[in-house]
Amino acid sequence: MGHHKDAPLRSDAQRNRERILEVALMELTRASDAPLSAIAKKAGVGQGTFYRNFPNREALVLEVYRYEVQQVCDTACQLLRSRAPDQALREWMDRLVQYAMAKAGLADAIRRATSALGSLSGVGHGPLTQAVAYLLKANEEAGTIRPGVTPDDFLLAIAGLWQIDPHGDWQPRAGRLMDLVMDGLRAGAPGR
Repeated sequence: MGHHKDAPLRSDAQRNRERILEVALMELTRASDAPLSAIAKKAGVGQGTFYRNFPNREALVLEVYRYEVQQVCDTACQLLRSRAPDQALREWMDRLVQYAMAKAGLADAIRRATSALGSLSGVGHGPLTQAVAYLLKANEEAGTIRPGVTPDDFLLAIAGLWQIDPHGDWQPRAGRLMDLVMDGLRAGAPGR
């Protein structure tokens, strides 16, 4: 096919791809060795379509990871359009919790798919840092959080999230941690 790699995918091709990624995220989070054929079947695409998009397991896992990071980051913009900045930030933190728990499930799949785990740490960091920066800036401008908090400060403050066991009772624990961080960010806000 004479398509340039940069040409936008046809919308049905794009939809197929996103459906595969959504199904793969759920399936691989549940079982890191979920068969690719089962993922294709659940996504309702043929093997040919599947392998055209994702020639192997490693390609799929890396793409699922990137896709999920992108969804988390897009959510930041959507929330800021429809909520007060501090509400947007707190809701986004809940979205980040879901991502962290899925990523913990995905970590097995990632380890299986690639031994070069070092190359992965960078995949998510850039876009997430940008989303955090965007949310913090909106809150600082609105006077809803203390001034001068950097994205790195924020990511360090929530670092405990990555220690929570995704197979345990993670929701209340993660919720308490996020409330604690949010209270800390609100303390000393000029608007209080």
